[in-house]
Amino acid sequence: MKKFFSILLIFCAIFSVSAKNKETLESLKNQRKTAYRQKSISGEPVEMQEIWGWVMQSRFYEFDNDLPLTDVGFFATDVDCYGNLTNVPDRSKLANFPGRVHLVLVCDSRSLTHFVLDPNFGITDKMIKEIMQAAEPFDGINVDYELIPGKDVQNFLNFLEKLKNECKKVGKMFTVCVPARVKTISDDVFPYEKIAVLADRVMIMAYDEHWSTSQPGPIASMNWCEKIVDYAVTVIPQEKLVMGLPFYGRSWANEKPAQAWYFEGVNRIIDEYKSGRVIYINDIPNVEVTMKVKANFWFEDAYSTVAKMRLYKNFNVNKIAFWRIGQEDKTVWQWMKLEEPDFAE
Repeated sequence: MKKFFSILLIFCAIFSVSAKNKETLESLKNQRKTAYRQKSISGEPVEMQEIWGWVMQSRFYEFDNDLPLTDVGFFATDVDCYGNLTNVPDRSKLANFPGRVHLVLVCDSRSLTHFVLDPNFGITDKMIKEIMQAAEPFDGINVDYELIPGKDVQNFLNFLEKLKNECKKVGKMFTVCVPARVKTISDDVFPYEKIAVLADRVMIMAYDEHWSTSQPGPIASMNWCEKIVDYAVTVIPQEKLVMGLPFYGRSWANEKPAQAWYFEGVNRIIDEYKSGRVIYINDIPNVEVTMKVKANFWFEDAYSTVAKMRLYKNFNVNKIAFWRIGQEDKTVWQWMKLEEPDFAE
């Protein structure tokens, strides 16, 4: 009977969110018109057991409590040069969200990551104590350490194990983000199988196939994503696997005006774009140039995002996560919904 009422409460919560979402998603449909003809989406919305979204503290206003999300990663608390936590998100800002909220941990420096993970510096245990204090009002902890030095693999795994144990003591979910892989790599700093043993969820960041300094290309092409999920399902248990999808795009340009320049580069630009006259201001040359810049954009819209969701669903993946809320084509929300609880269980 107790189990029945628990399931009933979950069902009522999903029904309540769904009712709110119906009105919200209807308004999203007509929120704006695109400047190009999008490919039309057909079929039914994609059903998922869990839908995660990362929310930036600095862009909190882009978040909507009524989105069909089960989990939010509140991004993010960093570490300073002394091993202390900085910029801890204010959990109360998401007080009206009906799902789980997770404290996201980052460390955006390879050398600092080594400093806080290597036990010889005596920082790790102190930092874990601080993390658990900061995580008290949250439902879980999401580790997003992306700059692990090659020699710190075991230190990283030890850190995850300690943090996992602390989370288990207080009933918090423990999740870990990992970069995309299409095969097992020797001496990988993100060994999928070992991390999967420790984490409640392993979140594969299946994006940045092409990046700001690479050649232009998709953030996450279908072929690349298929290779990632095809490998992931062989090493991460289905109940723990979360496939990350991008909402963002990138652009590449033939010129980058705002930067430091060699003299030869400035000289070329002045000649090539037939600039105005160079004048000397207090003995320093100055010129204004009107440049023609050719930009190449690769981005995601509702069609491409739904295509990836359906790809992952075909591999029996029922958990997805989006980087990040606010960057999306708003019409994408009408093409996903949460699975209803199974009363047969």
